[in-house]
Amino acid sequence: MPSLCRDCLIRPAGAVARCPNCGSPRVLTHPELFELSIAHMDCDAFYASVEKRDNPDLADKPVIIGGGRRGVVSTACYVARIRGVRSAMPMFQALKLCPDAVIVRPRMDAYVDASRQIRAMMQELTPAIEPLSLDEAFLDLRGTARLHSAPPAVMLARLVRRMQDELGLTGSIGLSHNKFLAKVASDLDKPRGFSVIGQAETAAFLNDKPVRLIWGIGPAAQAALEKAGIRSFADLLRWDRAALTARFGAMGDRLWHLARGQDRRRVSAHAPIKSISNETTFFEDTNDPDLLDGHLWRMAEKVSDRAKAKGIAGRVVTLKLKRADHSSLTRRQALRDATQMADAIYRTARGLLGQVADQGPFRLLGCGLSDLCPDSEAEKSGDLLDPDAGRRGRAERATDAIRRRFGAKAIVKGRALR
Repeated sequence: MPSLCRDCLIRPAGAVARCPNCGSPRVLTHPELFELSIAHMDCDAFYASVEKRDNPDLADKPVIIGGGRRGVVSTACYVARIRGVRSAMPMFQALKLCPDAVIVRPRMDAYVDASRQIRAMMQELTPAIEPLSLDEAFLDLRGTARLHSAPPAVMLARLVRRMQDELGLTGSIGLSHNKFLAKVASDLDKPRGFSVIGQAETAAFLNDKPVRLIWGIGPAAQAALEKAGIRSFADLLRWDRAALTARFGAMGDRLWHLARGQDRRRVSAHAPIKSISNETTFFEDTNDPDLLDGHLWRMAEKVSDRAKAKGIAGRVVTLKLKRADHSSLTRRQALRDATQMADAIYRTARGLLGQVADQGPFRLLGCGLSDLCPDSEAEKSGDLLDPDAGRRGRAERATDAIRRRFGAKAIVKGRALR
């Protein structure tokens, strides 16, 4: 039976309770362990783990990353999760469950830096990496065993060991024969987990599992499935493909395949970005026009900076608002020309805000750019209704050049100080 010690990386002969080399109980045993090559790596409570690493005083404390009592939980460490705290939970609710929690403001620069270091480690294993966010990614390690003189399972165990030794961060691995099952596996034994779902056991593993296990099945989709009497994978298997597709459209066809553990999606290192956005949650609900305007400008700048850095533009600007009762307002406007300019994004979003400003006060404000395209397709025809747009665009490009040379704060617009 193939086995692997996740601590010293030796391969014991057969199934053992403890590693004969280092005595660790973290011995992984599975009949297909050295044959599978599609993996999902998910960092453990990533933002909170970075904060605990950088501030040892937080090591044994419940830590919540988020924006004060008015915001929502971005992530929580496992100490807080034991108390019931979950991502996206309103902060006031999280503090009721865990009143002694330490609230830490997000430090995105620190998280991005840690993510880049982890990505560099992954790239030493394979170029076929598909990031899902800063803290998780799919890896396709097919054909790498000869290069590394070790099967993918060994290289993945080495990866998470390096993450802990060199970066002070931990992650969980899911290893299987496709992306769907690899992602399911990575969540089975967190934190510091390594779970395997082989070909031979796929049907038996899935049979009694709830359909909410499927990534992307939210409350609305789950309610629709339950209305059709579908709660588990066994329920899905009782439907034929045509009936599922007729009832649920494209999602029904996907569900038919997933019910059988089939997922033909490839790990794509170049998955297209669908949108760019930025949002903030206020400490107090607000209708203050100056405050909203200042935040909207800063968000437009951040969206623009990301678009320029990636060489893309967008044809649709989106405004997102959330009120005190957590109800949301979303407004979109298609542009005549694709843009990546902060000025154009801001002016469009500002117009959308004007349409709904009387429906506040608001607790959250967001701005985004979608229907993306290469920046070579941007600002082609000019704006005949706004003859000053070209002048403002040239000024923004000049500002970008100065900031690249002297730093991001070399030039700041007055509205950004509101």
